[in-house]
Amino acid sequence: MSKFWVIMSHTYLSRIKSKSFIISTAISFLFIIGLVNIQSIIETFSGDEADRIAVMDDSNQFMEPLANSVESTRDDLELVAFDGSEEEGKSAVSEDKYHALLVITLDENQLPQAEYYANSLGEFGNQTFFEQQLQQLKATIATQQSGIDQAILAQINEPVSFHAVALDESAKSAEEMNQARGIVNIMLFVLYLTVMVYGQMIMTDVANEKSSRVMELLVSSASAVTHMFAKIVGIALVGLTQIGSLVVVGYFLIQSKQEELAGGVFEYLGFQGDSISIFIYAILFFLLGYFLYATISAMLGSLVSRVEDANQMMFPMIFLIMIAFFIAVFGMNAPNSSLVYITSFIPFFSPMIMFMRVGMLDVPAWEVALSIGLLLATIALLGVIGAKVYKGGVLMYGKSSAWKDFKKAISLSKRDS
Repeated sequence: MSKFWVIMSHTYLSRIKSKSFIISTAISFLFIIGLVNIQSIIETFSGDEADRIAVMDDSNQFMEPLANSVESTRDDLELVAFDGSEEEGKSAVSEDKYHALLVITLDENQLPQAEYYANSLGEFGNQTFFEQQLQQLKATIATQQSGIDQAILAQINEPVSFHAVALDESAKSAEEMNQARGIVNIMLFVLYLTVMVYGQMIMTDVANEKSSRVMELLVSSASAVTHMFAKIVGIALVGLTQIGSLVVVGYFLIQSKQEELAGGVFEYLGFQGDSISIFIYAILFFLLGYFLYATISAMLGSLVSRVEDANQMMFPMIFLIMIAFFIAVFGMNAPNSSLVYITSFIPFFSPMIMFMRVGMLDVPAWEVALSIGLLLATIALLGVIGAKVYKGGVLMYGKSSAWKDFKKAISLSKRDS
């Protein structure tokens, strides 16, 4: 056991002291700080000055309603009546006296039509805003010309009353599912990324130790099985340290800006007080998914002699993770589908798909327990097989051939035992 702790602590300490760990953690901290302060950053870069829009309205019908709409809905716009010619207006825009020029004229039916001139058309927000406002004005004028009563028109345009109600009292409401969708999306991506990154970290570590012949010294001082599980646990602690530090920093940043974030993007994404259970499930399925794929990574890493070969061995595992991720993303819009239900019990897919179901639905406790039980059983089975392959594989060198090397590693482990 002492050798296990020595190898595990060495793996853990060497990783958290590495430049890659420090840099990636620092970048993640900056990302979280930026995300929490996104509103302030947008306001800083957008500036305090409103965009001055020159408006040419020869009919004098549209400037006033447009100005009223801007005053009530857009603090970032300022409409200015322009009395010059269209060419003079374009020149003024080119000289940055105005942000854009809006020319409103009447067509043959005495309905509004417009042309919008700007130095760049990359900003679609202003264009869309004016198009929508003029469309509403056009509809109003057209109905007046047709003699349609405005009250009747308002009733026609009023959105239909439509409410989705779940008959199962334990089922989540449509509002709760919409709130959960954002946070589940983010946590799914985090699960996908972390399982892949830390799994690859184990495989490259093992391959690197083999290529430098350090492995021969390590297995002579401790058994290959001890070395394998110590490395898996050590890197798991690295992952928990990194993720845990990010969660703590993110939590205190969000708490410090609770009032600013309320009702904004964080509420839209579902980050609320009652979402703590989703985070707990995310950590649980991260650990289960990690140990599942970490065992496979260590097993496959022991079969290669060079770090370059590890990428080829990694592909089947990446393929499985990608399938799980894409099914989970599909399941966001169809969480009750048969495909999602069945794959949530398949151990290679369940860390992501069962997590998605738990986040989106009220899944019966026995289904969650069955999925976790199957995951644990698969991890244990892979641990036994992986230990045998690892024991023989770490002493194999030369050109890699996955299936042949797999059988050879098993036979070598039997010979040594």
